[in-house]
Amino acid sequence: MGVYVSVRGWLECDETQLAAIQEIISSHADDHYSHGWTTPRRQVNWTRYVFYGADIRESALDWFTDQLGEIAQIPASDEDGDLVRGLFLAGHEAGGGTEWQVRDGRLAVSPAGARHRYLDG
Repeated sequence: MGVYVSVRGWLECDETQLAAIQEIISSHADDHYSHGWTTPRRQVNWTRYVFYGADIRESALDWFTDQLGEIAQIPASDEDGDLVRGLFLAGHEAGGGTEWQVRDGRLAVSPAGARHRYLDG
């Protein structure tokens, strides 16, 4: 059956970066796990949010982190210089959790640690 990983988290960006994120997501569309991506029905104020939540096979983790890596490299789109940022947690059936941080133009990966263990119920 395979090992599944519960992946959940979000990205924060501006309107121009949101369009670039949506292009990256579309370029990786697989008509299955890509349905875990969503945005609010209506964005509120200036920060745009993109969410992901799905239980995916461990073998699909590269598919997901490849997207996050591309998204992290999206440049700032205005004079503020704000890059895309976000946080994702992966709860593994076996082997503990992983934290993915999208920040500073890159994807940082680390063990999730005990503070998030309650989410793996």
